[in-house]
Amino acid sequence: MRNYDLEFLKRFSIVIAILAIITIGLIIFAAFLQNTIPREVSPAAAKRVEQRIAPIGAVYAGATGASAQAAAAAAAAAAAAASGAYGGTLDGKVIYDNLCTACHTTGVGLAPTLDHSHWDARIAQGKDTLYKHAIEGFTGPDGGVMPPKGGNAGLSEEQIHATVDWMLSNLK
Repeated sequence: MRNYDLEFLKRFSIVIAILAIITIGLIIFAAFLQNTIPREVSPAAAKRVEQRIAPIGAVYAGATGASAQAAAAAAAAAAAAASGAYGGTLDGKVIYDNLCTACHTTGVGLAPTLDHSHWDARIAQGKDTLYKHAIEGFTGPDGGVMPPKGGNAGLSEEQIHATVDWMLSNLK
């Protein structure tokens, strides 16, 4: 080999070595950057962590005490009862026309329409059962659904009784 060929190989080897060192340095730098950036936490993992660290109980004292909470709940219930749905009327027809007709005239949700064929078996169970089902809600064996208080939680028990009585007195 000639002298200039050896000189070329020497310089070429130095350039390749420098490029290899730069490449290895970039790989190490990229790995360092990857480890410094926080990884994205999946929502499922975050939820599991929240469940693990959630407090088991709580302390209620002073203004947040149990008696203060009970008093607030009682005041809210009293306010709801005082306002009453439909102006607090005890006219069963008014309540029926505003709330019950949607289901009890068309039979939606297997609601019984106002005829004896649908109501005779229900009447045989007694008025107290009818009142209870109207107030608490009822899911029948045939899949029919009566929501509690017909879906209006603002109705009082007296209003429900008046409406059930009106419906029974107007069966065809």
